[in-house]
Order: sequence, then C-alpha cells, then structure tokens
Amino acid sequence: MPKGERTRQDYRLWALRFSAAFKDDPAAMFEEPEARGEVNEWRKQWAHSPRQYDYAGTVVTRMLNWAWKDAGKIRMHYCGDFRKVYEVDRSEIVWTPAQRETVCAHAPEWVQRILTAGCETGLRPADLVRLHRNQIEKTPQGRRIRIRTNKRNRTATIPVTPAMAALIDATPADRMLILVSDRGRPMTGRHASDSLRYWRNKAGLTPEAIGYDLRLQDTRGTAATRLLNAGLELAHIASHMGWSVRYAAAVIEHYARVSPDESDGILVKLAQSKGGTK
Repeated sequence: MPKGERTRQDYRLWALRFSAAFKDDPAAMFEEPEARGEVNEWRKQWAHSPRQYDYAGTVVTRMLNWAWKDAGKIRMHYCGDFRKVYEVDRSEIVWTPAQRETVCAHAPEWVQRILTAGCETGLRPADLVRLHRNQIEKTPQGRRIRIRTNKRNRTATIPVTPAMAALIDATPADRMLILVSDRGRPMTGRHASDSLRYWRNKAGLTPEAIGYDLRLQDTRGTAATRLLNAGLELAHIASHMGWSVRYAAAVIEHYARVSPDESDGILVKLAQSKGGTK
C-alpha cells in the first residue's frame, strides 16, 4: 500500500475507476493474455494525458500483483510492464529569488511560510506540513531537523539554514506545528500545494505567463542549493531528495545560472563536492 497521503488518494481514485469498468468480469479473466488488450483499451480514455495513462497502468499492475501474489485470487496475470509514455525533466524548474519575492509580496504570511520552508528544507509537501518542534534538534553548529519521510520511510537529517531558523523562531511559542493554515489548523500536503498555487497565480506567475507550471514540489531544487551552501555534500543531498547525484548536480547548476548573486560561490562548492563524489 502506498504510504503518502496524496498517493493513497490517487490510488484509491484509479482503483475505483478500474473496479467500475471491470465489475462484471470474473477475476480469472486477467489470467488470459487477451486481458492486457482489454486493459489497454480502458486506459485509452486518458490517452490525451500521458501521465494519467501511465498511472492507470501502474495501479492496475499493483492491484493484480496483490490479487496474485498476496491474496491468491488469481494464478497469474498479463498486465505488467506497461510501456511508459510520460516523461518529464523538471531539473530546470526552480523557484528563483525574484519569483519568491513576487509571491511573498502578494501572499499572506502563512503561505509565505510554506514557500520558505519548502525552499529551505527540500521536504515534500506531505512532510512539510508535519514539521514539528520536536523534530528540531540543537547541534554544536546550530540546529537540524530530523524527520522520517513519508514516501521513502527514511530518516532525513537537514541543517537549519538561517532563513529556516528565522521562520522557526517566528513561530508562536505555544504552537508545535511549524506550518498551519490561515485558521491556525493542521494542513494536508495537497492543501499546502493548492494554497501556494492559488497565490502564485494571484501574483501573476501562471503557467501561461512564465511558460511552465511552478509548484510547491519544485522548491526541492531550490533547497538543494541551500543545503549545499549549508555544508551538505552532494551525495547526501541526492540521498535526501531521492535523486541521483547527477540529477542533483544539474538542479544546483541550473539554480546558480538563474541566481547570479550567488552563482560563483555555489558553482565553486558544487565543483568541490562533485570532486569528492565517487
């Protein structure tokens, strides 16, 4: 079962779609090679959206794997290894300082905090909204965040940058969650993402205006640069983000190109870190 809240919701949606389409067919149907063609015909409803088309195949495969290997409902199935048609490289989509300033000039303080926390920690939205005072530890050099991430179920140890330290220190002393909604309540990752998207659009940074869809998830690229500046090695940053070292380096190098004020120092640190990465 997928662990992330957003992923669980998406899987449930696609599982219900699949169940509705094949509710009158016996489970044994999927033991026949022809079933693969039936599933592909069903997936064609979303051929206009490569991402949805692929997602439908992924969920079907996982459901039938469960029915086969875990539940013993079928002897085998032919609906695995669907060819992926959706490919995306977001390594060059990062929040520039100018874009952050533009959003912060329009958005309320609680949304500004979401954007800042994302850019300074690199956490996914579902983990950002769980940030808690108890996850902040003192170190000889300052502070760090220790959190077990939802998606990878690993403990991430993240240095607290100066901007993140200011955000933490500005959090009311009687509040344990670092990020809350406009009503002071806990949020879901989707709520945080949707709220930032709303204010991003209000600030004029719509996909139509800038040519791409800038998301909360894209703060992770900005954070990779922040973490390199904070002293993490490239390999550690890649591990924390769930990226390859090569991809992490490409993200940081692109950020340096679009952030001239800090490009020289970042590129020097990047070169040093790449030199020490085997």
